[in-house]
Amino acid sequence: MARTKIFKSGNSAAVRLPASFAPPPGTVVEVREEGGRWIIEPATAEVPMINLDAIYGSMPGIRPITDRRFDERPSERMAREAAEQAASGKE
Repeated sequence: MARTKIFKSGNSAAVRLPASFAPPPGTVVEVREEGGRWIIEPATAEVPMINLDAIYGSMPGIRPITDRRFDERPSERMAREAAEQAASGKE
């Protein structure tokens, strides 16, 4: 039986698998707890993305987004206003 320690990685708990247990890098795994045991196993097939192209236009009240402009963030607005005030004060 191999032993390892749990360590902190960012805000998450992490565990290193001994080389003898390690799957190839990039392998997607599922982690779950069952009866106080942690089980790590290869993930099942990924859920396919739903293609909505076939239903586009079938809902008359829904229109595509054409205007991608969004409101300024308050922090961006305050920074812009401060810069404008500084510029007008220098003149």
